[in-house]
Amino acid sequence: MTTTALVPIRTARRRRYLLCPPVHFAVEYSINPWMDPARPVDAAAALRQWESLYRALRDLGHRVETIAPRPRLPDMVFTANGAAVVDGRVLVARFRHPERAPESLAHRAWFRTAGYRPAVAARPSEGQGDFLPVGDRILAGAGPRTSPAAHREAQRVLGRPVVGLRLTDPRYYHLDTALAVLSEDQIMYYPGAFSRESNRTLRALYPRAILATAQDAAALGLNAVSDGRHVLLPEAAHGLAARLHADGFRPVPLRLTELLKAGGGPKCCTLELHPAPQGGRP
Repeated sequence: MTTTALVPIRTARRRRYLLCPPVHFAVEYSINPWMDPARPVDAAAALRQWESLYRALRDLGHRVETIAPRPRLPDMVFTANGAAVVDGRVLVARFRHPERAPESLAHRAWFRTAGYRPAVAARPSEGQGDFLPVGDRILAGAGPRTSPAAHREAQRVLGRPVVGLRLTDPRYYHLDTALAVLSEDQIMYYPGAFSRESNRTLRALYPRAILATAQDAAALGLNAVSDGRHVLLPEAAHGLAARLHADGFRPVPLRLTELLKAGGGPKCCTLELHPAPQGGRP
């Protein structure tokens, strides 16, 4: 007699996201291994591809808001880097590179107008690029953009325990390029992006996590957005899509090849506005 493993039943939850149209998107400098200013960027195609992400989120029933793009800030499309938002608390980024530093002011102004009380990071940290809420904890990346000292600040401001993870491959410069949160108790990640100690931590916390191959990681397949059931990810990550389907998720492949030229994918373009607890205030 053979037994068949039961596929978990995944449930979507309506979410709220902040996006920024890539009106000024270009690769004008290089601050990560993906960026090559000599490589042409099709700005019109970048906008069309971003619009496909916007529509996909809306079609899935999510609330999508936008922040106005500002001239001379070509990376502002990557809103996930602008702030970390957990339980209605906001920690606005302090960017490592001066090219992106003015984005912090834009995000701080947006959150204030939206009724939040944002704090601005005192140490270099880049929002949901490196701070990802999972269940009752925050997974935090330490690497080229965010320092371990920033983890202590995030824990204090955001009010959840922080688990630090060290990134060791420069291609995966933010945690959200090497790890994606799928649900309150499930993640997917690429072991090759992390230190040995961080791999031990992830195996202990998430023994059933989906593991990405080097090929899918190199397609930025882990830069994904999940609502608990649907997972928006780059279309080139075929292996991850199959693994997600086998684990009860519904992959939604997207073509964001122009934004990939700056090292960005669906998650980089999507800042989730985690709500305050019921009865609480932003």
